[in-house]
Amino acid sequence: MPFFTPARSHGARLKALHKARSLGGTCGGESSSRFSAVRRLRFQFLWPRAVRAQEPGRTYRLGGLHSSPRDAPHHVALFEELRRAGFIEGQNLTVDGHGYGLRVERFEEHAAELVKARVDVILAGGDAAVRAAQRATTVIPIIAFTDDMLGQGFVHSLAKPGGNTTGVSILASELDGKRQDLIMEAAPELRRMAALADRVTSTAARLQALQNAAHAHGVELVVHRIDRPEEIAPAIDAAKASDAGALNVLASAMLFNNRTIILDRVASLRLPAIYQWPEMAEEGGFLGYGPRIVQLYRDVTARQLVTLLRGAKPADVSVEQPTRFELVVNLQTAKAIGHEVPVGFLLRADKVIE
Repeated sequence: MPFFTPARSHGARLKALHKARSLGGTCGGESSSRFSAVRRLRFQFLWPRAVRAQEPGRTYRLGGLHSSPRDAPHHVALFEELRRAGFIEGQNLTVDGHGYGLRVERFEEHAAELVKARVDVILAGGDAAVRAAQRATTVIPIIAFTDDMLGQGFVHSLAKPGGNTTGVSILASELDGKRQDLIMEAAPELRRMAALADRVTSTAARLQALQNAAHAHGVELVVHRIDRPEEIAPAIDAAKASDAGALNVLASAMLFNNRTIILDRVASLRLPAIYQWPEMAEEGGFLGYGPRIVQLYRDVTARQLVTLLRGAKPADVSVEQPTRFELVVNLQTAKAIGHEVPVGFLLRADKVIE
């Protein structure tokens, strides 16, 4: 089974993975060492072709629209793979250094600058960045890394995207619900919880579905929607003040890129929280569930980018989705906030940080 596949039946895959977890299995399926070995073997075959396909003497130009900094681990992983493919910054690759650490309100202006610079590909992270790139150009290839490519209308279909956009769709809406289930299982006495939602990413219909699902388990869900990073800390304070016993940090590029604010605030308030990436639990969060963002950038986005730089049309490059999900439990954080985790829940985790 491949680690990442074209996204045509993600609902069925999610049901199977969630069923496996409910039976006591894990969603990881492979050890990290085996994953690394398989990845190295696969790229030994993939990258030489990419190197041979490059045009001698040509300098490729990569544009970016990112809220995250250039030295974020997922960006570092991507450029390591590009180097393995023979696309080396400072030699035959020029990278837009101004496209990182951007505020959302700068996306439109910078997208226009990238079009004027005639970059070869635009790499866009998050819904707002993708929208800005698509408004700026219908010609320059765009690789999107975002929550729901089809649902947001960024592509015509997942197998055949059409237009000038392809990329990775990370199953955000489906996994927000799964994460809600997990935090309720980790806190079985919970009667009221909160969700921190990015207004750009989380639709009203999806939020209502989460509230209905929580109500079915006898839990009241209070949603706190925000527009800007400055609103994150006050929203978490409001959640705690409302007697919420846990927090579901919904999928969002803005919330991920401001995770330090969230991690620090929930720690000071001793509030159990779950996040969309396993890495966030490794950085000090209580729970993390989902695919690994570093692996997605390294193993999927990098491959798609090389394919487009070699001349493929984005309309013919399938949108991909993750098939491997991990649950990480940070017991150090649980102890620090005074939360006892049920033993049965720990047994289902892919990784427990003691």
